Amino acid sequence: MKAWPAPKVPTLPGTGGQLRVHDTALDDLVAVRPENGVARLYVCGITPYDATHLGHANTYVAFDLLQRVLLDCGQRVVFTQNVTDVDDPLLERALATGVDWRELAEDQVQLFRDDMTALRVLPPEHYIGAVESIPSVIDLIESLKLTGAVYQVDDAEYPDWYFEVRRAPGFGRLSKLSDEAALAVFAERGGDPDRPGKRDPLDCLVWRMERPDEPAWDSRLGRGRPGWHIECTAIALQYLGADFDVQGGGSDLVFPHHEMCAAEGAVATRQPFAKAYVHAGMVGLHGEKMSKSKGNLVLVSRLRASGADPMAIRLALLGHHYRADWQWQNGDLAGAQQRLAAWREAVARPSGAAAGAVVRAVRDALRADLDAPAALALIDEWATTTGDDQGAGAQVAQAVDALLGIVLT
Repeated sequence: MKAWPAPKVPTLPGTGGQLRVHDTALDDLVAVRPENGVARLYVCGITPYDATHLGHANTYVAFDLLQRVLLDCGQRVVFTQNVTDVDDPLLERALATGVDWRELAEDQVQLFRDDMTALRVLPPEHYIGAVESIPSVIDLIESLKLTGAVYQVDDAEYPDWYFEVRRAPGFGRLSKLSDEAALAVFAERGGDPDRPGKRDPLDCLVWRMERPDEPAWDSRLGRGRPGWHIECTAIALQYLGADFDVQGGGSDLVFPHHEMCAAEGAVATRQPFAKAYVHAGMVGLHGEKMSKSKGNLVLVSRLRASGADPMAIRLALLGHHYRADWQWQNGDLAGAQQRLAAWREAVARPSGAAAGAVVRAVRDALRADLDAPAALALIDEWATTTGDDQGAGAQVAQAVDALLGIVLT
């Protein structure tokens, strides 16, 4: 699958340093220490309908920030992202709207590409759809079968294949949920704890046998299609290998999605799936989480169509720490537009306060768990400070572009 064009990222003088981020599994900051200077990053992509709302954008801007900091630290980033272009929610939306599911997915993926381009998000090196990953998924399920961790339910009509989660060492350490809480969340987020024939209510679907009027593919497992979690596991292992550096996504993916992926990967490879699990917070509107199911979406494309500068949209997102849950307010965009205008005016002045100290401070803030609000405050302070350094504006503009992804000139 084609990604989107890559924006040019300036290289700032001086490299080195180290990024520390919050690992959900440890509930602590950890250093990202890539092997051989290559950081391997997997961020879960969209199910292509209702793209791209601000919750999506908040997540992908957060991990774009992570990429930019790693690049500034002198690392190369191999970034992989999936698109869940066949799954129950997509099929349900297609049926409800009378649109072919393939057409709906294609249109929404292109809209997502356009939004990511406008927001200057760095594209993945590997952008892989669930449909094109089916051969890898089948191979992974076959590998898991050899361990005894995959089984079919005893159902004459639909003998679906499941992964036995308790086979994974340390299952549950990522989400830290009790069994009771896990079952409740599993049921809310696409799981089927009450399915007869499962060895454990938390066992997750890996291959869904063909149903009437649903897409399906021939395989050694029988004609069907992949489950949600196994798709990401297979793509990550194929393009990044086991024990990659960062598994990322929104905090709503901690359980069951990332827990299941980690379990499947660990059983298949006998290695940890990822070194660190990093999660962005949820964006709400009117007191509720912004989500497709609630219908309370603010779409990036609509903001752009109304004339909003994409750099202001990006600044509005960066004004909140990536791990925070927060509510979108009507004044957020106006405040970001004012900040953007002030920064642009400051870098256009013939001279300004010396840039070296502020650039170092911004780097330090971002390397300390991607503290974008602190970085923005530092640029605010510089913009209101006078000085006689004639090259300061250009230096700050270059740093803001490289580190924050904001174009000021």
